[in-house]
Amino acid sequence: MAPHQLNPDAWIDLYADYLFNFAVARVSDAEIAKDLVQETFFAGLKSAKNYKGDAAERTWLIAILKRKVIDHYRKINSNKGKAEVRMNYSASSDSEGDWLEEQVADPFSQLENSPIENEELGMAIQDCISKLPKKQALVFKMKTIQGISTEDICNELGINPSNLWVMIHRSRTALMGCLNENWF
Repeated sequence: MAPHQLNPDAWIDLYADYLFNFAVARVSDAEIAKDLVQETFFAGLKSAKNYKGDAAERTWLIAILKRKVIDHYRKINSNKGKAEVRMNYSASSDSEGDWLEEQVADPFSQLENSPIENEELGMAIQDCISKLPKKQALVFKMKTIQGISTEDICNELGINPSNLWVMIHRSRTALMGCLNENWF
């Protein structure tokens, strides 16, 4: 095989197990890992013309897989952010530390579809957000409500990602406490 050339016919035999192990170690779910490897092979086929041969074929495929794993987590976090606004929280839950995004509304329940219930919950959430320290409230709104990327928030506010996630954690904890007192 000449340099700068890929051999997609051999990818499954040569790299599938390695890529699967790489993915499952990062997502901890065999089915998701299989999907990510499949997406990696598909993306590799689509972008084969861009392969320059600067890296080994396996290294190139791993780079694609890494991006697929990142996209997977971005998608999960994006869905969690959307679920935070409409939720069905059960105060009788046995689990400690349930986050708002884990308490997604029951699609068959009539309560979360009630405009009055949603309006009251929205007002309670806004009231609780207004009680947060100014910077925490801003970061929470930017990340969770507006869906702005971590990188953009950090650049705009001059903070690092670790600091951002500490503020998000603190705001979620404070919001949950506030909502438990004032809403649930």
